[in-house]
Parts: sequence; structure tokens; C-alpha cells
Amino acid sequence: MRETPRGVPSGRRRSGRSFVIAAVAGALVGLVGGGFRWCLLHADRLRACVLEVADGLGAAGRLIPVALTAVGAAVACAIAQRVPHAAGSGIQHVEAVWRQEAEARTAWLLPAKFIGGLIAIGSGLVLGREGPIVHMGAAIGSTAGRRGRLDPEDARMLHTALGGAGLAVAFTAPLGGLLFVCEEVTRTIRPRLVLLTLVGTVTAVAGSRIVVGDALVLPLSAVPAPPLWMLPVFLLSGMTAGALGAAYSTLVVRTLLVCDRLPRVPLVARAAIIGAGVGALMAFDPLLTGGGDQLSERLLTGGGLTVAALLLCLAVRFVAGPLSYAAATPGGLFAPLLALGALWGTLTHALAAPLLPDGAAGAATFAVVGMAAMFTGVVRAPLTGAVLVVEMTGSGALLLPLLTACFAATVTADRLGSEPIYDTLRRRMLERS
Repeated sequence: MRETPRGVPSGRRRSGRSFVIAAVAGALVGLVGGGFRWCLLHADRLRACVLEVADGLGAAGRLIPVALTAVGAAVACAIAQRVPHAAGSGIQHVEAVWRQEAEARTAWLLPAKFIGGLIAIGSGLVLGREGPIVHMGAAIGSTAGRRGRLDPEDARMLHTALGGAGLAVAFTAPLGGLLFVCEEVTRTIRPRLVLLTLVGTVTAVAGSRIVVGDALVLPLSAVPAPPLWMLPVFLLSGMTAGALGAAYSTLVVRTLLVCDRLPRVPLVARAAIIGAGVGALMAFDPLLTGGGDQLSERLLTGGGLTVAALLLCLAVRFVAGPLSYAAATPGGLFAPLLALGALWGTLTHALAAPLLPDGAAGAATFAVVGMAAMFTGVVRAPLTGAVLVVEMTGSGALLLPLLTACFAATVTADRLGSEPIYDTLRRRMLERS
């Protein structure tokens, strides 16, 4: 019988140790990610108080949000520039590590993402919390794998698995985190990777609940499943969202390219200019800025925006998102995408309502479908998009329309020649490193 050399754990023992490390590290991801969400929640409240005070100061008070966001963007950009790969979403770096195109970064990445992301998103830039939490989760996984003396393959899997756990924490969506790893990051299903992700995700979400509770991110009143004859309507809605998503991806990339052609403008100064512009929008209407959760929640609960207001919000946030991402601060793309999708779905319902019979489907149903379809048109991960939105809203009855719209969004974006956004961002990152 062949013996295992001394000092080298057997396959079964190594496997068990990997799962224990994944569980412990996942709990840490939950506490860190939950703490990040808690801090952002209070930053949003503080920003709302500042805006309330500014409104009471008349015209001069409008300069306060401009200065607030400009300074926040500049400081966050300065922090990100000191740590490789700290700027932007970070998901492209997680994917590059999985493909062995880049090395995992752990030393200063976590504090840079936490502090820089909190300042950037908290000051009102149109960025999402999920990118920093995914990247921080992956960094924790890499550190745990190294200190646990896992072999390189298991350490790489743990880095990826806990990145998925980070997404689960960002949106309280454990299944979404698992699908994100399999469908978007690795584009494969490996039993060992799935198990590591499940262990890490379960403990991460459990840990985050200690900090932020277990409430749905975007609670939605119970909505009935729409009639089957409406599936072609959602198919058409998904096609339009896919086209809009392809345009959004193009705008994100082209905005980055335009900023690259401004070498004489220091990155921190560029971030301050972009922040000042976003701050001016905030002074006009806070719903035009920020990650978008408040806007999405208002639309899902029947916020009553007019068609003109929906068009204005859609147009402004469509441009403000790519501009905010070009500020080179920590921050993601998912949450603003979901808000755009909710806007587009609500607008679609407002335009289609005169043609639909009474009781066919409400604005909230179209908003939920729009969220998943817009996400899919940009990221090109239909299952992740559908399940993520179901877990965020509790709208399991809408799964069939969601899958229909996500299918249509994927096919439409592909037909238009649009590349998945993180493929483009990963290639850009590697070219610049």
C-alpha cells in the first residue's frame, strides 16, 4: 500500500482542510462585507442629512454637494492609485487570477477597497458596492489559502469561491454568488469548486446577517405570475434591454478610452472634476446619483414617476455611471445596472400599458424583469441575473418571465457584437499592467 510522504496531507485530509478554511474565511468575508454595507448605509444617511442642510442654505448651498463629491472622488482615487488593481470593480482581476493571467493581491488591497470604496460610493458617485466586496472576498480567500498552506490549485479555487461569496454578501443572494462563480468568473462547473463556493457562501451570508440582518435588499410586495400569453411581451422587453445593455457597455469602454487620452490631466484631478459633475446632479436630484438602491426600491413600490421623469433619470444615470467608473476609484457596475434596468422596465410598462388588458402585469413586474435583462445585456450571465434579482426582491413567481427576458437580452447583445463587459475590462487591465 502506497504511503503518503511525511508533511504532505493526504487527498482526503487536504480536501477536508480546504473546506474548513473556506468556512472560516467565508465567515470573515461576511463580517467584512456586512461591515462595508453597514458603513455605506450610514454614509447614505449622512449624505442625505448634508443635502437637507444644503437645501436650507439657498443657492450657495448647492455648492456643498459639488464639493463633497469632488473631494470624495479625489481622495478615493488617490487611495486606489497606491494599490495595484484597487481602482474599478475588481471583478476583472478576480477573473484574471482564475485564468492565471494575473497574481492575487492581498497586502493592501482589502483596506484600499474598503476605505476607498466607502468614500467613493458614500460621496454619491454612481457606483456599486458589489465590486469592492467581491474583490475583498477574493483577497481574503487568497490570504486564507496561503496561510492555510493549500496547494496552488486549491488556493486559486478559494480565491474565486470567496469572490462569489462576496457577491452573495453584497446582495444577500447565496445562489446568485454560486452562479456568478460558475457562469461568469470560471464559465465551468467543477464539483470541488462548487462545494468550496457553497461552503464559503453559506458562512459568508450567515456572517453578514450578524451585521446587516436578513431582510431582502429590495423588498417587493407579492406579485402574481403574469399570464403565459405575456411571455412574448417579456421577450421583446428583454431584446430592448439587451440592446440598451450593449450600448451601455460601449459607453463604459469608450469613456475609459477618452480619459486615457488625457494624460496631461492627473488622475486625481480628473476624479475631482468627475465628482464635481456628479455632485451637481446630486444637488438637482439625489435620485440621479448614488448606487441606485433607493431609486430601484421606489420604482418597485410604485414610486409614481412620470414618463418624463423616467426618461430624465434613465438618460442621466446612463451617462453618469460610465463617468463615475472612469474616475478610477473603487466601485462596481452591478448596482447602477440594476437601477437602470428598473428604470427601463418601468418606462416600458408606462409605454405599453395602454395596449395591455387590465391586470396583465404591473409596473413592478416590468421593473424586476428590466433589472435582470439589463444586467444580462451588459454582463452576459443570464442565470446569474435572473436568480440574483429573484433573491434580492423575493419575486420567485416571476422566474419564467425573468428567464425569458434574460435569454432575449443575451442573444440580442451577442447579435449586436457586444462583448461581455468584464472580458473587455480584463483585457484592458492586462494591457495596462
